[in-house]
Amino acid sequence: METMTHLRIFDEAGGAPLTDTRDAVAIAAALAPIGVRFEQWPSRPLAADAGQDEVLEAFAPEVERLKAENGYQSVDVIRMVPDHPEKANLRTKFLSEHRHSEDEVRFFVEGEGLFTLREGERIYAVLCEEGDLISVPAGTRHWFDMGPSPRFTAIRLFTNADGWIANFTGDAIADRFPRHEPAEA
Repeated sequence: METMTHLRIFDEAGGAPLTDTRDAVAIAAALAPIGVRFEQWPSRPLAADAGQDEVLEAFAPEVERLKAENGYQSVDVIRMVPDHPEKANLRTKFLSEHRHSEDEVRFFVEGEGLFTLREGERIYAVLCEEGDLISVPAGTRHWFDMGPSPRFTAIRLFTNADGWIANFTGDAIADRFPRHEPAEA
């Protein structure tokens, strides 16, 4: 199966991508200098309706490694489906540029989502899919788009789950860059 994981790097002014790659090694190398961790974990067989406990058990070695390395205190699983009654509101909530006071860590168990990061004069659009781990450092300006018909299950790790709040920058820069519009299956 060809990977859909995709990194495009743009100049802050927009226009054509300066970098466009689907190579996981190149993606990790391009994100490392801005402090973003990107890894690919092996797939694990899970039932379509696997609950939080089953998902966390399947990826326990990787989750425990991250907790030990970075001091994360809590972990949960979020699932989004196309018929979720709040999908439009939830999508809109994080389409504007924001920051968090702690790392934003997501491992995509299934599905996909687009993280777009701004560092200096560069915009990094990272389409994450099944098997991808992304860790956006605290304070990094970014936005997230799950698309108009979201479908993903992700493991989230927190230093303090109660403190994970989006602090919006008020900058409309996110409106100048591509949204996540997945191809129809």
